[in-house]
Amino acid sequence: MERREEQPGAAGAGAAPALDFTVENVEKALHQLYYDPNIENKNLAQKWLMQAQVSPQAWHFSWQLLQPNKVPEIQYFGASALHIKISRYWSDIPTDQYESLKAQLFTQLTRFASGSKIVLTRLCVALASLALSMMPDAWPCAVADMVRLFQAEDSPVDGQGRCLALLELLTVLPEEFQTSRLPQYRKSLVRASLAVECGAVFPLLEQLLQQPSSPSCVRQKVLKCFSSWVQLEVPLQDCEALIQAAFAALQDSELFDSSVEAIVNAISQPDAQRYVNTLLKLIPLVLGLQDQLRQAVQNGDMETSHGICRIAVALGENHSRALLDQVEHWQSFLALVNMIMFCTGIPGHFPVNETTSSLTLTFWYTLQDDILSFEAEKQAVYQQVYRPVYFQLVDVLLHKAQFPSDEEYGFWSSDEKEQFRIYSSEEPYSWQHTEALLYGFQSIAETIDVNYSDVVPGLIGLIPRISISNVQLADTVMFTIGALSEWLADHPVMINSVLPLVLHALGNPELSISSVSTLKKICRECKYDLPPYAANIVAVSQDVLMKQIHKTSQCMWLMQALGFLLSALQVEEILKNLHSLISPYIQQLEKLAEEIPNPSNKLAIVHILGLLSNLFTTLDVSHHEDDHEGSELRKLPVPQGPNPVVVVLQQVFQLIQKVLSKWLNDAQVVEAVCAIFEKSVKTLLDDFAPMVPQLCEMLGRMYSTIPQASALDLTRQLVHIFAHEPAHFPPIEALFLLVTSVTLTLFQQGPRDHPDIVDSFMQLLAQALKRKPDLFLCERLDVKAVFQCAVLALKFPEAPTVKASCGFFTELLPRCGEVEPVGKVVQEDGRMLLIAVLEAIGGQASRSLMDCFADILFALNKHCFSLLSVWIKEALQSPGFPSARLSPEQKDTFSQQILRERVNKRRVKEMVKEFTLLCRGLHGTDYTADY
Repeated sequence: MERREEQPGAAGAGAAPALDFTVENVEKALHQLYYDPNIENKNLAQKWLMQAQVSPQAWHFSWQLLQPNKVPEIQYFGASALHIKISRYWSDIPTDQYESLKAQLFTQLTRFASGSKIVLTRLCVALASLALSMMPDAWPCAVADMVRLFQAEDSPVDGQGRCLALLELLTVLPEEFQTSRLPQYRKSLVRASLAVECGAVFPLLEQLLQQPSSPSCVRQKVLKCFSSWVQLEVPLQDCEALIQAAFAALQDSELFDSSVEAIVNAISQPDAQRYVNTLLKLIPLVLGLQDQLRQAVQNGDMETSHGICRIAVALGENHSRALLDQVEHWQSFLALVNMIMFCTGIPGHFPVNETTSSLTLTFWYTLQDDILSFEAEKQAVYQQVYRPVYFQLVDVLLHKAQFPSDEEYGFWSSDEKEQFRIYSSEEPYSWQHTEALLYGFQSIAETIDVNYSDVVPGLIGLIPRISISNVQLADTVMFTIGALSEWLADHPVMINSVLPLVLHALGNPELSISSVSTLKKICRECKYDLPPYAANIVAVSQDVLMKQIHKTSQCMWLMQALGFLLSALQVEEILKNLHSLISPYIQQLEKLAEEIPNPSNKLAIVHILGLLSNLFTTLDVSHHEDDHEGSELRKLPVPQGPNPVVVVLQQVFQLIQKVLSKWLNDAQVVEAVCAIFEKSVKTLLDDFAPMVPQLCEMLGRMYSTIPQASALDLTRQLVHIFAHEPAHFPPIEALFLLVTSVTLTLFQQGPRDHPDIVDSFMQLLAQALKRKPDLFLCERLDVKAVFQCAVLALKFPEAPTVKASCGFFTELLPRCGEVEPVGKVVQEDGRMLLIAVLEAIGGQASRSLMDCFADILFALNKHCFSLLSVWIKEALQSPGFPSARLSPEQKDTFSQQILRERVNKRRVKEMVKEFTLLCRGLHGTDYTADY
């Protein structure tokens, strides 16, 4: 059936009926969403309802859902659907329907003015969205019309209800504008229109706030409405009367919080500093709150003291420069500064007895910065005025830093103790005090989100001016910058304030750990804002690497940092920087490759290979998605050409092979070589494709000469990413068959000396079954020998090897039906596997591994039930097997329990745990308490 958009104003009259999205179905889905106890049904209902809201039929059912006989939950959904249609699909509405849609919304608003408040709010949001889409051309006086329509005397709703509904509409209008999806050019037009329209709003708000007959609920709504409008950057002088009224409302406890919010929002507008005369008028109003502030502090009224402090700090912090410029008014501003000092020194320990003093910290940084920004003459005057203030500040902070009594401190939470550190220092010297403050900021930044903190900007501005006199303080400065790296990513303009400090510290070996880790965090979090600094970062890093200032681990971190940094550059720039960065190491490696192997040059080779490996770990010029291990990996291609890492690897491939030829018998060198490619594969994914054939060939030669676990791990990565692609299957298959053949030979010679190789081999086999079971169809693969070796690996003493072997079997057994060689070997040798599993459960393996063996039993039961039912009965009939402690009845019970459970894996694990305790004679003992 063809669907077409229904006319919004006519409630869908004459439209084709919807296939699914009928009023009845919507109501059923809402009932399911709210009342069905089944979470899956709720999720399905929610998904269906989201589709319904954006469907053409939403115009039809939305109005019907708003009928008076519907419950609020259904009405709310109808109002929300209208808002979504208006805000997201405005272009679908014919222009001749605008007025009828507007009229219908006004009608509904009037009706709900005395109805459900949550529905009223959603209808207000819908009408606000419509107004923003029509302004200014199609509805030039939208706000004035709203005020006029709601003031009409012929409305059936009482005056207070109409007033509250109008205030709700006027409150959500600026909020909807802030979050609207309007194009930028439209947003500017609408903002300008709203700025004019505030002339229709503010007189009404003033009248309602100042007239004594206004009930408290109306006055509170007025303050919230004002708070919403000032965020549209309304000129501060136009807000003057309302701000004064809000100050008066601070005396009313019910209106206090709303008044504080409105005043702070009005004062904090970025544009407010232009209106100096209005700011000067506000100072006496703020100073007039001092008695109320002192009374609140005396009474322990933290909410009131906190609110008044917010107002004082908002005026002082946002406008200190503008107010300091008014030299003739220096005394009134000094009085405001002293009031903020009182807030800093509020009695009690932060954050236990008071939470206000911390609001003032940024103000003191800001005031100091602003004073120091003046020309010398004015700066000297203000330093003379404010030097005593800062001396007093030191006294206040030292007093606040005193620890409470041991008894009181013992009751504090760890978080309270940690926050208190920003006020405390046990040593009297200035650097310790500074270090303690910085450590406090660092600790907080590492544990909570500081992106919206009003303290951090001042802290970042202060850090470059700290006089660093010792290593401990320098270390803490570095770690503090590192802890704020995410904040710097959101405020990139501040990077230049601290990056020079970090680069300078790189040259100091005593600051090795702190400086390198901080640079790595900055490069990781801020890489897209670092291209202007890239050349300098690379140059400094190269210099310290060449001078060998840092230990090996810090050198590796530094290369990871550079990988993050280069990832954000253009490919040409990356290649240029890579050439500059690694050429010296390639030249050194070429010389080392010619030398006779010895312990000294081995260390140098491993170091260089490690540097390359760590660089390629983080050098990723595109983004990829990997939901979880074993999932399909997807990666956006590099748009500018060949991947820089692949280009470099191809250039050095022959050199790496040359190094390997001399060091094949050294596990550390082989591991370092494999790490380069393994980390590159993990980072590049599909972009690594050009390297696959030659890498497979090299790995085959390496492993054939001397088998090593690292080569198997790299093979597993290649299988994981490339085996499913037809173009890469031949070299992958050849490598897989070769390493399997070599490893099977190793098993014949005695594998117990190589548990790491067996572990990696089992993981490779499991990965092959998971990603490309076709690898087990090859005639050259001895599946029987592989199966028998894996059974042998189950008996290794090393737990990781046993786990890997169990993992192989849990991947193999489900393939019995689809991979013929697998089905054949399980039929022939599956009994051997079961015997090994029962032996392990009977006491030969660690109890910590029982879940792994339970997984094999579950897989056997699920995929080979007829075989298992015969094997398990035969095996358990043997006297004393798998333990002499078991009675025939206990063994029979276990076999019956296992064979009955083919669905619930958790239940099988519980059975195995119970059975192994019986086998070991531990059932019912204290040993089972933590098991």
